[in-house]
Amino acid sequence: MRVDKKLILAALSLLLAGSAAASADPALDARIAELQSGWAHVKYEVKGEEAQLSGMEALAAQAKTLVTSYPGKAEPLVWEAIILSSEAGIKGGMGALSLVKEARTRLESAEKIDATVLDGSVNTSLGSLYYQVPGFPIGFGSDKKAKAYLEKALAQNPDGIDPNYFYGDFLFRQGDYAKARDVLNHALAAAPRPGREVADAGRREEIKAVLAQVETKLAKR
Repeated sequence: MRVDKKLILAALSLLLAGSAAASADPALDARIAELQSGWAHVKYEVKGEEAQLSGMEALAAQAKTLVTSYPGKAEPLVWEAIILSSEAGIKGGMGALSLVKEARTRLESAEKIDATVLDGSVNTSLGSLYYQVPGFPIGFGSDKKAKAYLEKALAQNPDGIDPNYFYGDFLFRQGDYAKARDVLNHALAAAPRPGREVADAGRREEIKAVLAQVETKLAKR
């Protein structure tokens, strides 16, 4: 059975993709920043699926090494999850499901260490996984869990571009177009993140694309 890769998180597209909030370890911060910039480059600037997949696989290897180097730290786990999810979005198929399951495991481990790390990225990423991955019997998707996690993320980071984007996209998929429009416009108004210019620009284009679909749906009412 083949799973439509459009149903698999490209994110944290994940997201997904966390803020560069400083930790108590400058060396760790520097390596997280490298993963952030590398992810943004591959996701938004590299052209072609083959090149993107190769780039994400290389980043996943770097993230795995970082997790091993910093046991007990949540930030590397979050970024490994983000990269694995993005790799899944490019790859598609049943192989993508194994990757998003790995991503969920990493995020759950990070959640146990510090659910507030990286401005709520744990909750944002888990929420986006739960609504973009197919449900039973194919995957573990759950709109109920997605809503709960995304609302937690917004409580932690109410003005962040990522939690508002993913919540707005979730609302759009649920058919709540008016609320989706408000949330997505709030995402567009998010303050720029220093050092995250490529990620911010790419995310804004994604927000605009969903907003265009929202406006089309509202115009038909």
